[in-house]
Amino acid sequence: MADTKAAFEQAQKDVKTLTKRPGNEDMLFLYAHFKQAAEGDVKGSRPGMLDMVGRAKYDAWAKLKGTKADDAMKKYVDKVAALLKSHK
Repeated sequence: MADTKAAFEQAQKDVKTLTKRPGNEDMLFLYAHFKQAAEGDVKGSRPGMLDMVGRAKYDAWAKLKGTKADDAMKKYVDKVAALLKSHK
């Protein structure tokens, strides 16, 4: 757990060094896995139809319901590593 948490924290720093912005799907993946790792299952109500960005973020996070924090951290770290290779 300590190694996973350290890698997760490092990935949060590394993702800020990307020279190109990842696509929307990658951004939603990162957002959802970060939120699941940091806060657990999605909370609150789904945003309204006019808040398309908020709705997409909520839906991406909601799909991870029940995912353990460790698993979300590992997937986040793996995605950041892949983005570092393709977006530098």
